[in-house]
Amino acid sequence: MRTAYLLLGVLWLIVIAGAAYGFNRGFTPPRDTGSISNQPATPMATSTLALTSAAFENGGLIPAKYTCDEDRTLSPQLSIAGVPAGTKSLTLIMDDPDVPRALHADGMFDHWVLFNIPPHTGDIPEGGSAGIAGANGAGKNAYTGPCPPPQYEPSEHRYFFKLYALDAELSLQAGASKADVEKAIAGHVIAQTELMGRYKKK
Repeated sequence: MRTAYLLLGVLWLIVIAGAAYGFNRGFTPPRDTGSISNQPATPMATSTLALTSAAFENGGLIPAKYTCDEDRTLSPQLSIAGVPAGTKSLTLIMDDPDVPRALHADGMFDHWVLFNIPPHTGDIPEGGSAGIAGANGAGKNAYTGPCPPPQYEPSEHRYFFKLYALDAELSLQAGASKADVEKAIAGHVIAQTELMGRYKKK
């Protein structure tokens, strides 16, 4: 009789142990997400910042009316869209990287510099401006249009309108050079885009 009770007890222990094993196999503990949620989020948003003009298409010819063949002080219309959240100011730089080095050692001429443009700006009208004007390559705080010298190659130049969305306003005064502006925006660019036009003097 004692042996029968002993066998029954062992059998009962085996049943209990098996049930406990099966429960543990099927139980999945919750993930510890505390360490993940405490980590800073990685920005994943893709910028849609865009710069276009009603006067010419990207890579197209800039109309003569905006150049030294007609009115060199008349700037083309520009449209701004897709400014990212958190933008505190915009900066616009227009330059020509195809200048003969016989005329400019760095092969560059600055045509237009604008900074501290309000981030809600959606349009810079023809002949208009926005923000604070910096100095162009001629030393004037204004737009100066394309005027590629025909006696040098390439006779057709490219003109880049570069737009930057910044997380700060710049502590610069009117008349700041492009170099000053580029130095000031370093580390503050949220997004950037550009519009390129071409021109060959008549």
